[in-house]
Amino acid sequence: MTIEPTKSADVSLTADYFERVYANDPDPWRFETSAYEHAKYARTLAALPRTSYACGLEIGCSIGVLTEQLAPRCANLVALDVNASALERARRRCARFPQIDFVQMRLPDERPAGLFDLILVSEVGYYWSRADLTRAGVWMLQALRPVGSLVLVHWTDPVPDYPLTGDQVHEHFIGLAEGGALRHRHGETHPRYRLDVFEASTAATAATAGSTARPGRSARLAAS
Repeated sequence: MTIEPTKSADVSLTADYFERVYANDPDPWRFETSAYEHAKYARTLAALPRTSYACGLEIGCSIGVLTEQLAPRCANLVALDVNASALERARRRCARFPQIDFVQMRLPDERPAGLFDLILVSEVGYYWSRADLTRAGVWMLQALRPVGSLVLVHWTDPVPDYPLTGDQVHEHFIGLAEGGALRHRHGETHPRYRLDVFEASTAATAATAGSTARPGRSARLAAS
């Protein structure tokens, strides 16, 4: 598969990029069949600090392989992706889970309304530019409920197409934790990926702690 590289940390990958990727292969990263992906999913689920969550958000759900495994842990789950064809496959795969709301959306320009006690960012952060990663991180801090979990999992080898590396994404959030905006609860480094679990700081989320808003079935866009 040949995709024109962005080769700039200043430009996020576009929706058109993913249109070309999925048009070429409906499962371009072998989520369904890769032993690496399956082992990583198992570690991701094992690292979740709680056994269940009231409101979960998965950013970049793709064709829904991890979504299907995450759903039993969430009373409500919003699964976002920028690509319509990937979302359609995810909907079919997860049809038996009525609590999942699949939404086509591109963070950080569009954002789901409500607060979440789990935000999962798996293999998506390095698609953002540095500026968009910063904007997305600010929004995640606002969208996390007090002591909510933020889980990041990313491939760490450089990819020519991607604006950032997985390590750069994780180190950005480590920096937020060092500044007091998050608490770093757990970290794992594997041969080709890393996993970090953060918890919302009570002080950082005080402004939103009184909100009772929950993501509706339509996952309405928050105001920009």
